[in-house]
Amino acid sequence: MSSPASIKKHPIHPMLVALPIGLWLFALICDVAAIAGGSPIWSNVARYCIGGGIIGAILAAVPGLIDYFSIDEAQMKRIATWHLGVNLTAVVIYAVNWWLRLRLEATDSLPLLLSIAGIALIGWGGWLGGEMVYVKGMAVDAMEKLAREKSSPSSRRAA
Repeated sequence: MSSPASIKKHPIHPMLVALPIGLWLFALICDVAAIAGGSPIWSNVARYCIGGGIIGAILAAVPGLIDYFSIDEAQMKRIATWHLGVNLTAVVIYAVNWWLRLRLEATDSLPLLLSIAGIALIGWGGWLGGEMVYVKGMAVDAMEKLAREKSSPSSRRAA
């Protein structure tokens, strides 16, 4: 099954998830730097990274939802529902995290704990996404189909 939200057979959702993952991971690194005695600017950078990650997650969710609603196989839909739920929970945790950072002192440890929980959740959500793609083959052309296309006379002429 190919992804309906794709560009030239490349699914859009996995292209976009790297943005919030990277920003949220860097926010955690900034939190650790701030707690380890670094400049207070690290807490500020973490807050901006979390905000950008939330925006990136919302952008990644749009093609993800398009893909989700195209799934018709029951086991794949179950995994996709968990993937959606776990990652949506992570976005909510990061939204609360961002909101708390506007109200708490930079030295408060609750935002750090929320960042750790958020990273754990997106790790679990990513594992579920990998299960769909790498184990179940969602949005991946079958190897046999690719081999046939590669060995067809028309593909040899194009090369």
